[in-house]
Amino acid sequence: MPEGDAVWRTARRLHDALAGQPLVGVDLRWSRLPAVELHGLRTLEVRPRGKHILHRVESGWTIHSHLRMDGSWRTMPTAKVTPRTARHPDIRAIVATAEQAAIGWRLGMLDVVRTRDEPSLVGHLGPDLLSDDWDTGEAARRLRSTGATPIGAALLDQRNLAGLGTIWTSEPLHECGIDPWRPVEEIDEPTLRGLLEVAHRMLGDSVADRRHRMQVYGRRGRPCPRCGTPLVRKEIGAAPNDRLVTYCPGCQRN
Repeated sequence: MPEGDAVWRTARRLHDALAGQPLVGVDLRWSRLPAVELHGLRTLEVRPRGKHILHRVESGWTIHSHLRMDGSWRTMPTAKVTPRTARHPDIRAIVATAEQAAIGWRLGMLDVVRTRDEPSLVGHLGPDLLSDDWDTGEAARRLRSTGATPIGAALLDQRNLAGLGTIWTSEPLHECGIDPWRPVEEIDEPTLRGLLEVAHRMLGDSVADRRHRMQVYGRRGRPCPRCGTPLVRKEIGAAPNDRLVTYCPGCQRN
């Protein structure tokens, strides 16, 4: 599933392509959407919220999408959107200006709501690691409230903080030497806040194109770069929200 940094880049690409221009074509292929006329309205902004994308237009409407596992938004010149392209069965949305079109492929969620009602879709999310109002203290408080939950599972729960997936859960935990299965309640406050700041830094570096050399993610079975122990990938969390994290059983003991 795309993580917060990938969703941030997608939203920025959509914003750059569509913002300020009237929509000349809107084709949303999703059941039970309200009958709203968006044709002719201008895109005000496209913003990420965790792993969600909020496309705000004039007259107080928002097109909300979530990529889930396989979804993507692609942009291309509107003139190149041929009838054959538009008929593809994997397309869930086409939103176009006279110059640029955004095409939503295999989207996991698609809604149209009043902008004032966005909290009904994203209000459950914790602090967003890539938001200007990121709040380490609030994220730590929410994590702390999970008690005996393994820290790896708690980080992946978007209700605690928004934007982390398996990559940016595995990497900060390794950098801080923390066992993903350690209960949150056993982690002291300075260590917990330090972990959150590392995650915040790593996602910020990613969207700023400061490349991070992966230490554990995608390296299962290879030696840990810190201690040499073979790295392990293992499921964490309860179904259906279980995910795979990669860690070092040798040096992640905190």
